[in-house]
Amino acid sequence: MISGHIGQLQDLLPMVPAPLRLSLQHLRDTDFTALPAGNYDLQGKDIYVQVIDMNTKSVADCRPEVHRQYADVQFLVTGREQIGVAVDTGKHKVGEDMLSARDLLFYADVQDEATLTMRPGSFAVFMPSDVHRPGGAIDGPEPIRKVVLKVRVSLLQ
Repeated sequence: MISGHIGQLQDLLPMVPAPLRLSLQHLRDTDFTALPAGNYDLQGKDIYVQVIDMNTKSVADCRPEVHRQYADVQFLVTGREQIGVAVDTGKHKVGEDMLSARDLLFYADVQDEATLTMRPGSFAVFMPSDVHRPGGAIDGPEPIRKVVLKVRVSLLQ
């Protein structure tokens, strides 16, 4: 996992692969408050953008997830969000497997989960080995706008 603030990319950009660099620059340079919620292609199905309006909810109601074909670059535009993060040890009990249909696998629960607090401008890159539990409320449910860039993992190798 890589995390930080979009306003402080200058030191990070030279160290990340070109597809992640493109994704982070797109986050930095795009006014996501002006775009309607929905999906947008950045590089076809290799890198695409999801603009999401949602409400955070109790962490207990959020499900830990992983992806195998895409890395997630999550960016918070407005609001506050708590994301649980853990290493995918391969020992977590599967709750729902939708990998073939949606590149999404939910775990029933995870161990040794840390918490990442997202505020406007925060970003986090989740690789296939990073379990993440997005959408968690901090003090109570609140509306947020977030952007998720999906980057095909094969581009990063």
